[in-house]
Amino acid sequence: MKTLLHVGCGSQDKSSCLGFNNADWNEIRLDINMDVNPDIVGTLTDMKSVKTNSVDAIYSAHNIEHIYLHEVPIALNEFHRVLKDDGMVVLTCPDLQSISEAIANDRLLEPLYNSSGGPISPIDSIYGWREPIAEGNYFMAHKCGFTYSLLDSVFFQAGFKSRIGGKRPEAWDLFIVAFKKDKSDEELKTIATPFLPKPQFTA
Repeated sequence: MKTLLHVGCGSQDKSSCLGFNNADWNEIRLDINMDVNPDIVGTLTDMKSVKTNSVDAIYSAHNIEHIYLHEVPIALNEFHRVLKDDGMVVLTCPDLQSISEAIANDRLLEPLYNSSGGPISPIDSIYGWREPIAEGNYFMAHKCGFTYSLLDSVFFQAGFKSRIGGKRPEAWDLFIVAFKKDKSDEELKTIATPFLPKPQFTA
């Protein structure tokens, strides 16, 4: 059985993680918020409780925007450290380029899509989801953001030799699947596709 480190899991578990929601994966849930009962309490930038070269995959959905941009290399270095040599990262985050286009069209408060927790507007994608923040969950605030070119660049700088990614227009977000080892373009698409719904690869 392979090991999945579910980073910033919130209240979710692997049942909501496409491709990981099967018996092949043993999930370790890591989150900063003790209220969601993670297996490990930690942050993107400090995963000292996770051993080096110990996990086969990392899944991180809409977490990286919750840290400052200068902290992103620290977080990705932690990802690189805990992954096995043949491991991979599956990460998603808001697509600031398409969201900015919606804002330019005066849609700042207009719902763009419905998440499992309710409608999400451009202002939520830029600054953090208003409802939980209003209830006191300040972990939900956003501190940085990405276009795909920047997202790919920070993974490259962190030592991930092979990367593939793009946009998911229906979710107004970006995805990237990154590996420590070199992979051919064909290998990248074959491996990445099962973990993402209707991916539109751009790189």
